[in-house]
Amino acid sequence: MSSVQDSYQQPSREWWAQRWIDVLESFGWIRRLARARVYAREGNVLSIEFKGPKVFARVQGTAPEPYKVTLSLDPFTDEQWQYVIESMSQRAIFSAKLLAGEMPQNIEEVFTANGLSLFPFTKFDIHSRCSCPDPANPCKHIGAVYYLLGDRFSEDPFVLFQLRGRTKEQVIEALRRTRGSGGDAEVGNQESNGPIPHPPSLIPTPLTLDRFWDYPDQLEPSLVVIAPSPSSETVLDVLGPIPLKVPGQDAAVAQTSAQAIADYLKTIYPNVSQQAVLSGMNTGDPEA
Repeated sequence: MSSVQDSYQQPSREWWAQRWIDVLESFGWIRRLARARVYAREGNVLSIEFKGPKVFARVQGTAPEPYKVTLSLDPFTDEQWQYVIESMSQRAIFSAKLLAGEMPQNIEEVFTANGLSLFPFTKFDIHSRCSCPDPANPCKHIGAVYYLLGDRFSEDPFVLFQLRGRTKEQVIEALRRTRGSGGDAEVGNQESNGPIPHPPSLIPTPLTLDRFWDYPDQLEPSLVVIAPSPSSETVLDVLGPIPLKVPGQDAAVAQTSAQAIADYLKTIYPNVSQQAVLSGMNTGDPEA
């Protein structure tokens, strides 16, 4: 259980938290949610507790005793989660982002591709109850919990997964297991049957510098995609300023010289990239 007094003071939210709020407000609860925002902003949500995929909250209303609110979404089945995890594991950026505590921008595509929706698809996908006498659902107490959940999603995006039936640890472990299953099988085979011999085509050949960039075997055409870089960044942008130091030279002069070199190299890189693409596509003059 955790106190959430004054926690509804965020000028902006992460995109996945804002998406949660946008979905709820799209269900036509404008007036109710307007009152709920005031409750959330004034700190009337006293506590939020997660028990598995369910949310339990205490919200102070007009009565002396706080009202009890429960909320849940329909959790996905084990089979549905297996499909989602397999889809995630096929894109390394998803694993990297989630391990860093971030929600990938297009994470919803993984769920929709498997016939699922990470966020509530209709208002009937949200199951909520409040102990207050107001027959409307959501009442302002439930609505206040909606908004505080959005803030909680900003802090921990894995709470969204938890509402669908999987904890952070379960998702990460499943991703690691799925992505490493191929390698584990190979290691197990090596331990039981001895070292795995290299196929003839994979036997290392002596390295010679003049042949370093040559690859004698035929590439599979369907696996080769040649395209310009999706951004204007070059290795110069990644590495940062050139640490140029000349003995006896003033630091300011050295910095100016380094910037001049960097600017010159930046004029070369686009031409080099273009010629590399033309050469790879066998168009133009490779020697240009």
